[in-house]
Amino acid sequence: MEKIIPQRMFFTKGVGYHQNKLQSFELALRDAGIEICNIVTISSIFPPACKIISKREGLKNLVPGQVTFVVMARENTNEPSRLISAAVGLAQPVNRKQYGYISEHHAFGQKTRQAKDFAEDLAATMLASTLGIELNIDKAWDERKQLYVADKKRQFTSRSVAQSAYGHRDGLWTTVVACAVMLIS
Repeated sequence: MEKIIPQRMFFTKGVGYHQNKLQSFELALRDAGIEICNIVTISSIFPPACKIISKREGLKNLVPGQVTFVVMARENTNEPSRLISAAVGLAQPVNRKQYGYISEHHAFGQKTRQAKDFAEDLAATMLASTLGIELNIDKAWDERKQLYVADKKRQFTSRSVAQSAYGHRDGLWTTVVACAVMLIS
């Protein structure tokens, strides 16, 4: 059996509003540009040597009906003015021969920056634990270099995408999504 290993990945996000919950999700996918795909949600490993590409480049590679693997964070509400957010974070080793870790974060009451930071810290902590490293994210983050330093050999960068929105004032369903979209070829 052939191994399916993504070669490229891009981040995207979206928000949708509708009287029906499912349709608000569809509109969030549409806003993210991935509504034409048959989405298969996957968990959290960022493959070694996988290249991160722009959303614009990634969307050009999608065709209607394509089975597409996605790490997705999703949240929804129909409560007016309730703040919701979804974020996906990536912790990627500086050594590109090692795998990275992707985290999903779904929250109420967090703005975009808070959700992004939490998702990045979560991915960094999870990657560190899978590598057997004890990581204190407050001490490991090097602001000047913009990377986590676990030790001299194990350093990793992080990035994230997040979408926040307030529940629609008229009680329509509000859905937010944040995705890491994997491309096989």
